[in-house]
Amino acid sequence: MPALADEAAADRSPDASSALLDQWADGPGTHPLIPDVSRAGHRLGSRPPRGEIVTRVTDHGARADGTTDCAPAFNAALRAVGERGGGVVLVPRGTYLLASPVFVHWSGVVLRGAGREATVLHFSRTLDDGYRQARQSNGNSRWSWTGGQIWFVAAERRARSEAEDFAGTEGWLLGDTLADVAPAARGQRTLLVSATSGLRAGDMVVLECDNPPDASLLTHLAGDVPGALSYDWPRRAPQLVTGSGGQYVQYATLQWPVRVEAVLGDRLVVLAQALKHDLRPGWPARLRAIGPTVSDSGVEHLTIRNEPVAMTAHNRHPGSNGVCFQAVHDCWASGVRVENCDLGFGFTSAKSVTLSDVVVGGRAVHHSFACRMQSHDNLVEDFVIEEFTVPVPSGAIHHGLNVEGLSSGNVWRRGRMAEGTFDTHRALPFENVRTDITLVNNGRVGGSAASGPLFGARMAHWNVRSTGDSAYAVAVADVAPRSVTLGVRGTGDTASGLPRDFAGDLQNLAAQQGSTPRVTDLYAAQRDHPH
Repeated sequence: MPALADEAAADRSPDASSALLDQWADGPGTHPLIPDVSRAGHRLGSRPPRGEIVTRVTDHGARADGTTDCAPAFNAALRAVGERGGGVVLVPRGTYLLASPVFVHWSGVVLRGAGREATVLHFSRTLDDGYRQARQSNGNSRWSWTGGQIWFVAAERRARSEAEDFAGTEGWLLGDTLADVAPAARGQRTLLVSATSGLRAGDMVVLECDNPPDASLLTHLAGDVPGALSYDWPRRAPQLVTGSGGQYVQYATLQWPVRVEAVLGDRLVVLAQALKHDLRPGWPARLRAIGPTVSDSGVEHLTIRNEPVAMTAHNRHPGSNGVCFQAVHDCWASGVRVENCDLGFGFTSAKSVTLSDVVVGGRAVHHSFACRMQSHDNLVEDFVIEEFTVPVPSGAIHHGLNVEGLSSGNVWRRGRMAEGTFDTHRALPFENVRTDITLVNNGRVGGSAASGPLFGARMAHWNVRSTGDSAYAVAVADVAPRSVTLGVRGTGDTASGLPRDFAGDLQNLAAQQGSTPRVTDLYAAQRDHPH
């Protein structure tokens, strides 16, 4: 592992970005400050396939006449293609009225329009009205942060949520334990396991690690900095801590879906990605079957246009949403625009999803992009948040690029944000990257006070241009442990404006403030760098 003194030397060099990248390449999964995100996105960063057109929504009764409710036809077309093993459902040019959401419950199914300007899906009702309400006991609507008018989710996952009235689990419906895993260090890919008889190369499995009551795993995810060791986890982060009485069921274990690259004999397995954290004796770990899910499905080349409904007070949103990926992996959205939404694009326990050439526009939004409940290794690239046609009203909040809830390995790159900020929303997200982004920086960071720290270790904000003269939530060296803030420009200061969770030395790096780094896109550089 490179010594922290090396980072200090890099800061004195003419271009810290190049020096840091070279250090990272010496041990991609073990650098103390920079995460390895080189394999984020669909199929470890591969482009989605084109697929063959199997049917058209018009073959199932959809009509672009502005009066026919086309939701039944869309769902019937998706089912027909899904049940025959996959393919493309084409949505011809026109504007289609839909009074309820569209569900993609099958793998290998693509909903494809004729272009963002050519194909418009006009959703006339919110999720509250077109599907069902999902209220917390305090009256907040869960549609403020999850759920979609186009919703990728396994049928079994949807049924469980409905049976629990959306008040229980949100993530993977895990299957059998396939093998127990021996202790290992961050950066390893080859693991010693109890047996390999249930494992096959190419399988997606879930590495599950116990989150013990002593919060030692949480302390480790915060970089093991002194302030994390002294942090009062049970009192300040009960939603994360086992035995606190307030823990979310999702956080009893750390769950990371990962593909098996190779099986070596009867005790060794090679993962396609390096471990993001240690596996220690006090945190029993195992590989489990991923359970019911959807993979290799997507939505392309169309606009989701919600009926304009005034933005509500914070967290009371009825679900004028866009696309949601829930407990699915290796899916995508490409060339999609979402208008007049509460949530634009949502990841809920999603893995290796790619969003490319996506736009959020129309009236003010609560979450343009939300990444939550242990969502890992997703990629959002070439994205735009347009200036709102109706501003955020009093009592409401727009966040921007959200990441929260033990989510890791996620990347936002090559983006333009006329609205919003870098919203790190508590519950210890770690090893996430925002790179090559221009923003006005007018949003606000959120998150429940019971969810604990805003940041885990190795958050990287890299080559960021603020046109609003604000470093708020972008320059984070004063609050984020073992983080990198590099090449932030257009700000008058370097203060994050965020509350500090951890006392003492955060062991991080701020470099090239006010200058353009030679390495402009950390994700692209990691993928291109020989290592």
